[in-house]
Amino acid sequence: MPAQNRPSSSGRALEHPDRAEIRLEGVLHALSDPMRLQIVCDLAAVEGELNCSVFDLPVSKSTTTHHFRVLRESGVVRQTYRGTAKMNALRRDDLEALFPGLLGTVLTAAGHQASRLAVPS
Repeated sequence: MPAQNRPSSSGRALEHPDRAEIRLEGVLHALSDPMRLQIVCDLAAVEGELNCSVFDLPVSKSTTTHHFRVLRESGVVRQTYRGTAKMNALRRDDLEALFPGLLGTVLTAAGHQASRLAVPS
């Protein structure tokens, strides 16, 4: 099956893999980068959509764009345009159907790691 092109309200479409095209190694690769993992954790915390501009990553705008593209192309997030804003949401249902418990386990592990590595005040 070809990747889905979803037209948005602004007429722009972004390519996303169909559920059947999402591969475990692609998801794991996307989650292996600390910046991308932070994006996923932030999205999981709100359980909804977030605009790209709300993410405060310590990298350039072009690098941030690259990280979102990797997450989208691997099937971890869905991006849609709302006017000029690019909105991001986790593909929880797709990931849970394909890899039961994976996202929850990764998010829990990321939280434990953040606590373990936190600098005491």
